[in-house]
Amino acid sequence: MSKVVITIFGASGDLAKRKLYPSLFRLYKSGILAENFAVIGTARRPWTKAYFEGVVLESISDLAVSEAQAKAFAAHFYYQSHDVQDAEHYATLKKLQDELSDTYQTEHNKVFFLAMAPEFFGTIADHLKSEQIVDGQGFERLIIEKPFGTDLETAKQLNQALSETFNENQIFRIDHYLGKEMIQNIFAVRFANILFEHVWNKAFIDNIQITFAESIGVEDRGGYYDQSGALKDMVQNHILQVLSILAMDKPASFSSADVLPEKIKVLESLRLPDEQAINANFIRGQYQAGQINNQDYQAYIDEPSVAPQSKTETFASGVFFVDTDRFQDVPFFFRTGKRLTEKGTRINIIFKNNANIFEQTVTPNILTIYIQPTEGFSLQVNGKEVGKHFSIEPVKLDFRHDADALGNSPEAYEKLIYDVLNGDVTNFSRWQEVKASWTLIDKIVNTWQADKAPLHYYPAGSMGPVESFSLLEKYDTNWIWQPDVWYRERDLLK
Repeated sequence: MSKVVITIFGASGDLAKRKLYPSLFRLYKSGILAENFAVIGTARRPWTKAYFEGVVLESISDLAVSEAQAKAFAAHFYYQSHDVQDAEHYATLKKLQDELSDTYQTEHNKVFFLAMAPEFFGTIADHLKSEQIVDGQGFERLIIEKPFGTDLETAKQLNQALSETFNENQIFRIDHYLGKEMIQNIFAVRFANILFEHVWNKAFIDNIQITFAESIGVEDRGGYYDQSGALKDMVQNHILQVLSILAMDKPASFSSADVLPEKIKVLESLRLPDEQAINANFIRGQYQAGQINNQDYQAYIDEPSVAPQSKTETFASGVFFVDTDRFQDVPFFFRTGKRLTEKGTRINIIFKNNANIFEQTVTPNILTIYIQPTEGFSLQVNGKEVGKHFSIEPVKLDFRHDADALGNSPEAYEKLIYDVLNGDVTNFSRWQEVKASWTLIDKIVNTWQADKAPLHYYPAGSMGPVESFSLLEKYDTNWIWQPDVWYRERDLLK
């Protein structure tokens, strides 16, 4: 049972309503949060406590067992209209914080969640210190959303600003993908199965493929996305974090003290490409108008708030190499993009196939980890086809979580907030990880922004530019997941 006052900056925003309040309520229902907690919501809007409680109640309406339970939870929420740049507002916030600490006997434990634009992070941290809201009493932890900077230089500046108030172990850089059930399951698959543990290396793995596909376009995020692009939006954080878990050496224990150094080692061992290697091994694409399943979609440059001559990539694909003894020269392919054929996040581990004694083609063993929208994993092995002839055919051993299991599993933010309350930094990005990932991504971004690499186009509804497929052919392999084939065969992709 946690004793804490949680302050949410940006309490009127979409993230708070969709994710934070429901996640806090689930923690309340499970008893992690009980009587000794309070939540302060701050934003510019002049809400009252009663109105704020109404917002919270609406956000948890389909989760509450009873109206009484929902109201008992919402009663713990307090609101303060707040200008993050006004020092007087922090004095008022401190007074409320102290009052709630006494009322709910939280032992001065504090969590601050910055659910707002990153340009305010440093300002807020500075005022939390100068107005003595962060006072050294109880535990004090800061949760910040991505993006952590827009390049290495801005990330350094932001980290320095936060470090004036909080030390590294107090800063929780949240990546909600790390809270997903099947991302957590990678650790179990790798380190709880001797079947995989001893073949998880360059001697047995041919290549690894990471796909983060979205079927939607940029929707109402055109203004933001046009300044970001797929590489910064998805690769710098989500994909490289997943890669670090896939490529890390076995830690001495499943604790942050042992797991994080292994992840950091992977990211600091990523091979840094020069301009020639960037052009050879990284593909940037942008969706054009297209039709899938008889539905027409417009081009990216015709989306609201997108510059008509924009060269921002809506698709990024490439190959990373991790220069460690375990994975030296093993290609880690990735692709991510908007307006692709289907929504899906999955990982394919393709094992080598060089011990075939049969005079026929034998498909490689493939371990697939499904992250979303379905969760589970499958293993493709080879067996004999039924019949008088000795014919080898692939057989898939498949496991998917059922609906009940998924319904009872923690939502990503619930899991991550729970970790923050317990001071567990395992599933959060450390500064060394952020620094290493930006060091690599900056090199690619700088080449692309200088227009020193071609921008390839792909029709909405496809799985990206043809050049992404050609890239894998250069390495004598191909993308394992190709959902577009089904639509092409039925003439539903144009």
